Amino acid sequence: MTALLGPNGAGKTTTVKVLTTLITPDSGTAVIDGIDVIAHPERIRPIIGVSGQYAAVDENLTGFENLDMVGRLYHLSGRESRARARELIELFDLTEAQNRPVKGFSGGMRRRIDLAGALVTRPRVLFLDEPTTGLDPRSRLGMWDIITTLVGEGTTVLLTTQYLEEADQLADSISVIDDGKVIAQGTSDELKASIGGQRVELTLVAADDAAAAREVLVRHGSGEPTVSTDGRGLTVGADDAPAALQRILAELGSEGIELFDAGMRRPTLDDVFLKLTGHTATVDDEAPASSRNKKKTKKAKT
Repeated sequence: MTALLGPNGAGKTTTVKVLTTLITPDSGTAVIDGIDVIAHPERIRPIIGVSGQYAAVDENLTGFENLDMVGRLYHLSGRESRARARELIELFDLTEAQNRPVKGFSGGMRRRIDLAGALVTRPRVLFLDEPTTGLDPRSRLGMWDIITTLVGEGTTVLLTTQYLEEADQLADSISVIDDGKVIAQGTSDELKASIGGQRVELTLVAADDAAAAREVLVRHGSGEPTVSTDGRGLTVGADDAPAALQRILAELGSEGIELFDAGMRRPTLDDVFLKLTGHTATVDDEAPASSRNKKKTKKAKT
């Protein structure tokens, strides 16, 4: 699985729309399984499945009827369509709700029905565009389990997400994008290693001490320290974090700078994103789709 990671407006959904033949890029090429997406969209559509940001379901139909309808739209026979719908209902643990109208489903159940619809034709390549946005933590973990199972069964998945933890947990490789461009690629561990080893973190009692504390971190850390927006939190890379932390604490103590907390940790994908872009990957679950699709993708391959 490959994850496309970036904030709102970075170009994630636009990339998916290009790869799924919904829009044509201004320039460049897009290729799936050796097939040119722009030149041969009719060859792409039978081999892909798509689950978008918002569940594409008919609220007045039952869960089973939604899946049966998708099968018939793909020109499956009535017998084949119903059999596949029953199979997916069981796979997604929706047996008890299959005969209820979707308008009464929870957000997590709607996402599961939508994802099931994307799998009706057993696609070789599956596009998941922010599939867990707006879900509660329990539903999000359930969706992670389903996605992991699909990958384990051989489905190639391109996942777009705003959630750093989601990319960290699910993806074999990650492409970080910002302002419509890929700015870094690699595994989660490779991306973390690219910005250095461990980090030393401090939380000051008084924000007025931030400037002095930063100078201490500069002397004993590796690279430029980052300071939180409230001025009390400081972080710096360190080649030997335990030794650096000891020296930092000793110097801060001698200067009379009080700490609320201090410690060490490994870099996170948030650190990677901050280092690469200069800002954190903020998440806005309520942002409308139109606000997320303003960028044009020049080149996309999978």
